[in-house]
Amino acid sequence: MNKRKALILFVILALLGGFYGLGLGRYFSLETLKTQQASLAGWVEQKPLVALGSYFLMYVAVTALSLPGAVIMTLAGGALFGLWTGLLVVSFASSIGATLAMLAARFMLRDWVRAKLGDRLEALDAGIEKDGGFYLFALRLVPLFPFFVINLAMGLTRLPARTFYWVSQLGMLAGTFVFVNVGTQLARIDSLQGVLSPALLGSFALLGVFPLIARRVVDRLQARKIYARWKRPARFNYNLVVIGAGSGGLVSAYIAAATQARVALVEKHRMGGDCLNTGCVPSKALIRSAKFMAMLKRGKEFGVRDAHGVCDFAAVMARVAATVREIEPHDSVARYTALGVDCVDGTARIVTPWEVEVTSANGNRRRLSTREIVIATGGRPFVPPLPGLEEAGYYTSDSIWDLRELPRRLLVLGGGPIGCELAQAFARCGAEVTQVEQQPRLLAREDPDISALLAQRFAAEGIRVLTSCRALQVVQREGERRLIAEQDGQEIEIAFDAVLVAVGRVPNVAGFGLEELGIDVTPGKPLPVDQFLQTRFPNIHACGDVVGPFQFTHVSAHQAWYAAVNALFGRFRRFKADYRVIPRATFTEPEIARVGLNETEARERHLDFDVTTYGIDDLDRAIADGEAHGYVKVLTPPGSDRILGVTIVGEHAGDLLAEFVLAMKHGLGLGKILGTIHIYPTLSEANKYAAGAWKRAQVTRGQQRLLRAFQTWQRGAGSVGTVLASLPALWRDRRPAYREQD
Repeated sequence: MNKRKALILFVILALLGGFYGLGLGRYFSLETLKTQQASLAGWVEQKPLVALGSYFLMYVAVTALSLPGAVIMTLAGGALFGLWTGLLVVSFASSIGATLAMLAARFMLRDWVRAKLGDRLEALDAGIEKDGGFYLFALRLVPLFPFFVINLAMGLTRLPARTFYWVSQLGMLAGTFVFVNVGTQLARIDSLQGVLSPALLGSFALLGVFPLIARRVVDRLQARKIYARWKRPARFNYNLVVIGAGSGGLVSAYIAAATQARVALVEKHRMGGDCLNTGCVPSKALIRSAKFMAMLKRGKEFGVRDAHGVCDFAAVMARVAATVREIEPHDSVARYTALGVDCVDGTARIVTPWEVEVTSANGNRRRLSTREIVIATGGRPFVPPLPGLEEAGYYTSDSIWDLRELPRRLLVLGGGPIGCELAQAFARCGAEVTQVEQQPRLLAREDPDISALLAQRFAAEGIRVLTSCRALQVVQREGERRLIAEQDGQEIEIAFDAVLVAVGRVPNVAGFGLEELGIDVTPGKPLPVDQFLQTRFPNIHACGDVVGPFQFTHVSAHQAWYAAVNALFGRFRRFKADYRVIPRATFTEPEIARVGLNETEARERHLDFDVTTYGIDDLDRAIADGEAHGYVKVLTPPGSDRILGVTIVGEHAGDLLAEFVLAMKHGLGLGKILGTIHIYPTLSEANKYAAGAWKRAQVTRGQQRLLRAFQTWQRGAGSVGTVLASLPALWRDRRPAYREQD
């Protein structure tokens, strides 16, 4: 704690100590006010300005320190100064005092609370940034809710102090008027229960609900304005039309059919979308074959004298295609038709907020009228405007699966998950791979130690990795294609036979009629939606890669639940999309999986955290499998077992991460994982040992000294006095008893 905070804390504690220690609370009672009313009134009459100023400062102090007595002070304002003067003074004094309390809480507590709960406050901050003033106003209208709690709570948010002040001034005005007016009739009041009657509290509750009702009315009026250009059909063919049959679209359609809604699923290409046809499924099939080739090279390590093989790349790619065909029935037209979904083949275009026009391959058109629409059009690989690239020809993660002949020299542009996975897979199949990344390291969203570990593995496998390398152009020179690039201020040339462009993906937002509807569409940018996955049209929702912010198949499916449920049942209840616990994995070797924050992100958010690392090279099963590499890294708040984030590097990291995802989702700490039995010998024990490493790190030298004295006494080799003498060490010596390398 810095000196300024310490000084302010000392002043606040001194004032509070004086208030409660001297028993000043007895003066803030209805009985005392009525007893002293005559003498106070005389003082006001003799020295009106001094009395008014003293009252104002006292009211500010009471509210700023969150002391009990604000109600009595408000009644006193009416009794001593009359309705209008009392209302004016109390209104400003209460708002200023509340703002000071809010600022004090912000200065003293916000950094500490954010360090402890920063990840949990993201959604709150987002809501406050958007609607904080509105909800503060609604709370201020209801005196039943303790105002001092509101003051302190708002101090922990990013609500601007100016907004807090004027909203408080306006929101508390109605309640202030009632209490000041009651104070003018002080002689008739027998108890505060008479002031806070059920009828009055009920009236204030209704007053507090009024802004919410008013907002709903305003939303309805705005919706009517948005829809004014179109005539709403009296009846609909469908409850829901889903555009796109990728992960998001399939889940949306499935949910709609399961709830007995009539749903149409429109897809212009292939059911299953990118994940099945060009993404997750084919890439993992290729990675599996590539891993087998890598294992052959390790034959001697496992006692196999003559393990060798030649990669038949065409056969590998045939296996990839066969894997896709085997999984296809899960996402097929036949399956979804059996579930009750009308699968429509063609290109969809939204022509009105309730009508989707579908153009089939032969040019025929039909219109589907629907109450609700879900846009799940996915994304596509981004191809940069690199001079000469189009002329030279290139592959993306969409088209690389057409290859049947292994390129001798493969150039991979991009060091993200897709680029890294495919670079390693092709290298293991026998290609000479050069990977070019403009950022200083691979997997720039992960911690630097992970990027370094992967780069080291790639170098060991013969992959040439060029980071901080900017592609300039592609040229034809000496009968071969070359990339001209700049690295460390030097121009270099890289010859290649094929190039894979893997520099990111962009959402598919164009060509679906959104522009004509007036929806703000920017090429290459996500479709704007609110926290309910709703576009500017309340009946048009979107999910998956087309909206982001995470381009993962499992996130698309996660969003699809919210989009479908909000579309079908949103008039009764809507659900905010929950992004608090999002796992991810990069399927290189070593595999890299993460949930929550990593060290880089935690530092960017200025959070205090501890890092616990368990090396998988110490794990029995990993040693037996010949995969003793990698680690489990857990971030926790200091002194707490609450999980802020976990990164796992190693064999089956994505599978191991599931336990931590569950723990974070349901608020379970490392102590619960440590107390869970894990089968021996399995890789999952790494999670328990990581929790054990955290527990061990919590033991201080003071605790160790006390335990040593206690156990010595237990053996009869020491005295009770020795044990008692070690007690102060619990507070004096809180250094960790075990060094991390131990």
